[in-house]
Amino acid sequence: MKRRVPAMVVFLSLFAAYMVVPIVATYVFSIAVRWDRTILPEGYTLQWYADMIRHPYFAITLRNSLSLAVYTVGANLLLVVPAAYIAHAFLPAAKVPMDIVTIFPFAIPRVVLALALVTVFTVPFIARSPLLLVCACTVFTMPYMYRTVANSLEAIDLRTLNDAAQLQGASTLQILIHIVGPNIMNGIVSGSLLVFSAIMAEYTLARLITGARFKTFPVLLVEFTRRDGRIASAISVLAFTVALLLSLTIIAAARRGSRSGGTSGG
Repeated sequence: MKRRVPAMVVFLSLFAAYMVVPIVATYVFSIAVRWDRTILPEGYTLQWYADMIRHPYFAITLRNSLSLAVYTVGANLLLVVPAAYIAHAFLPAAKVPMDIVTIFPFAIPRVVLALALVTVFTVPFIARSPLLLVCACTVFTMPYMYRTVANSLEAIDLRTLNDAAQLQGASTLQILIHIVGPNIMNGIVSGSLLVFSAIMAEYTLARLITGARFKTFPVLLVEFTRRDGRIASAISVLAFTVALLLSLTIIAAARRGSRSGGTSGG
């Protein structure tokens, strides 16, 4: 066992370097005056962040991406969580079909999904609209939410919780919100973070469905990638930082809620 410890440390160190070095390099490149002729940057500046902020579409695309991510998370919470609960609590035979259905978004390329939705939904108020984009993003991210919630449901004694709540006269909605929900909060939070992160980086669906009518942060990033890699790095850093801070905030809020729930329950 002792011989394995150094190998494990080396493996974990290499894995950490593999994950961290590209992020650090992106951060450094976003403040580098020039970094293509020497090992280290030739100087440091915040000019690229200033250029990014001054861009007329900066605030618009950031707001659009945040709104899209929030609405997609909300749609998943309203659709996927109740569906997973019903399948596990009342229709066990539906669990296998649900598992299969939630794999479909991974098998269907986003280009095909976007073109199919644009072709089918031609009604003026929804054609190439942000609403259609939210629907597409919800379908695309459904597996992230369903799988984490389903794992949490399988980890608790769902039948006992349901029977006890029903004996007390609770409705199905009350059971889901007040009893089952707090017990699967870790799965809900994990799924929400996965969905939020995926949508903040989503380019294909936004580009093909709404295009310039509802430009998102990744679309702006791709445009700057073709013009100036330093400003593109600044956009990447900002997007990563915003997603990280929001994720940490959600995790902290969920932990505080779990502690307060446990204290009041005790």
